Amino acid sequence: MGYGFRTLGPAGPGHYREGAARVSQRRASGDVGRATIRDVAERAGVSVASVSRVLSGNYPVSEDLRRKVMKVVRDLDYVTNAHARSLAGGGTPTVAILINNITGAAFAHVAKGVEGAATLRGWLSLVGTTGDDPERELALVNLMRQQGVAAVVLLGGAYDYDEYQLRMARFARSLDAAGSHLVLVGRPPLEGDVPATTVDYDNEGGAYAMASHLLSAGHRKVLVLPGHSELTTAQGRLRGARRAFEAYGVPFEAGMVRHGAYDYEHGYEAVEQGLRDGLEFTAVLAGTDVVAAGAMQALRAAGLRVPEDVSIVGYDDIPLASQLTPQLTTVHVPYEEMGRVALRAVADRREGGGARRRGADGDHLVLGTHVVVRNSVRPPAQPR
Repeated sequence: MGYGFRTLGPAGPGHYREGAARVSQRRASGDVGRATIRDVAERAGVSVASVSRVLSGNYPVSEDLRRKVMKVVRDLDYVTNAHARSLAGGGTPTVAILINNITGAAFAHVAKGVEGAATLRGWLSLVGTTGDDPERELALVNLMRQQGVAAVVLLGGAYDYDEYQLRMARFARSLDAAGSHLVLVGRPPLEGDVPATTVDYDNEGGAYAMASHLLSAGHRKVLVLPGHSELTTAQGRLRGARRAFEAYGVPFEAGMVRHGAYDYEHGYEAVEQGLRDGLEFTAVLAGTDVVAAGAMQALRAAGLRVPEDVSIVGYDDIPLASQLTPQLTTVHVPYEEMGRVALRAVADRREGGGARRRGADGDHLVLGTHVVVRNSVRPPAQPR
């Protein structure tokens, strides 16, 4: 892909000092995401032509030059002219959908909602997978920003550590400065005055309702599989379960919580290990329907019946939930509608109808959840 660079000639030491001062002044004033190719050349102490060659990848350059230029590109948060041309209306708007695992049923439904709404508007959709790797997720956000997409839609729980949050906030500001936008779906909003739209669901409330359903059926010993401890999604589900136990006056045992991935293997292994450890539980509260399916199979392998011996519940209400035997009681999340809402929010902003400030109407949208009662819960038998 061409970048449309304009060669302005070599930069001497004087130009470098003046350029560095201009960049420092611009960044001190908060004007981020506006660095030019000349700023990159001056900071790196090379010619504009050299920077162009490194970024285009069409010419052989030394490894030392490439490293030097790319370090400055990262430091200045430089975005190529191709991005600016695209955002100026030079092509069909494109929305980038970043998802942990393209085969994951829950957020595949969000992607379907985004893509369907984009198609109705004549937009294109790109899908990238992060592989549950925060570094890859950040790298993909940066790449999509450079490609000039109209919006980057991030699906799924965020990683709850400061450096990740700070870097994501920086990308959000850079996207906004260039006319693009960051949309967070199924995760909390970024802290502070960050130009990003959040489309969330009542995650904690759904877990509270599901745990309450088990408690109201008489269960007191519940094995909880909320997800990875550093994921905001898992943290919310664990908080909801704890609140329900407190509301019912039932002690919540930390030893009954097993963290892990939102996959079949974790559900199976957590239950298998719990039984091996001699844990006494009459119900399993799984963080997703897929985890519940793994847990259900582990119970069967141990000669236990669901729900006669152990009750089990899930979260998400993907098609799998009604296909299991017995059919799974779970929390319904309106994933596809979340995707449609996310795309509409982007389109509204692009057409001038959206809010530009954090906290303004439409900047943080929360959709409801509810329990879907099926056949996987009964009053408890003797504790296991």
